[in-house]
Amino acid sequence: MKDYRKFLKPETISKLANLELKARLVVEGFIIGLHKSPYHGFSVEFAEHRQYMPGDEIKHIDWKVYGKTDKFYVKEYEEETNLKAYILLDASGSMGYTSGKIKKIEYASYLAASLTYLILKQRDAIGLAIFDKIIRKYIPPRSILSYFYDITRELNNLKTGEVTNIHLILHTLAERIKRRGLIILISDLFDDPEKILSGLKHFRHKKHEVIIFHILDPFEIEFSFKRDSVFRDMETKDEMNIQPWHLRKEYKQQIRMFIDSFKKNCLENRIDYVLMKTDTDLDQALFEYLVKRKKLG
Repeated sequence: MKDYRKFLKPETISKLANLELKARLVVEGFIIGLHKSPYHGFSVEFAEHRQYMPGDEIKHIDWKVYGKTDKFYVKEYEEETNLKAYILLDASGSMGYTSGKIKKIEYASYLAASLTYLILKQRDAIGLAIFDKIIRKYIPPRSILSYFYDITRELNNLKTGEVTNIHLILHTLAERIKRRGLIILISDLFDDPEKILSGLKHFRHKKHEVIIFHILDPFEIEFSFKRDSVFRDMETKDEMNIQPWHLRKEYKQQIRMFIDSFKKNCLENRIDYVLMKTDTDLDQALFEYLVKRKKLG
């Protein structure tokens, strides 16, 4: 077997030409590395035919129908219509941070594109909301494979914006999304934790399943700065002179409490929490998604 994991390293992915290629390589490499099919155990009850569209796999064409109608139709199955997923992507100023190799917003975009490609390959519907203090872009969910290009086009143009207002966004979308589905939040969660949890609970109250990918740079966890530095808030632009060695121990305690609190509260509210450092191979995120998808199936 080829070393598929080389396609899953963020610094390798960042060097590829475009987001479509990045996502395809991540997903295909991940699937190659699985011991079992990610579709194992899902419902495959035949539902109906629909007309063939560019991007559909040829193996799904019903050749008997083609022989009778001289037109291409593909078989749809129950599992193709049983899930709508929504990716909520934080594009606030703090997501632009990097300690060196890759910005959080870049990593988040690779993750969002990879999840989009994987979800569409499963014949499920996927939508996208990009936000900072307001919803910058909303793309409603669809399930055709060609929709991948519409979403990655937005992700390719992704830039960080202003301050964040995560809880307001969550409450707004919880009221906007009527049909029960899977909510995937990708964020550094740098906002009031209690307010964020209130927004997440709103989704749970509406019977949505929720999974959080908590994106952090390794330096934001380990505080591995060596020299006296000026730290600037990427959203408010406030500055502070810091001696990192003097604050490292207390900072690491505070960030650990921050992470542990989210884990605990998510567990209590049946929300899946996944901490993702920007040096983490992307197959971990895809595996966590498939675990959640399997539970829904």
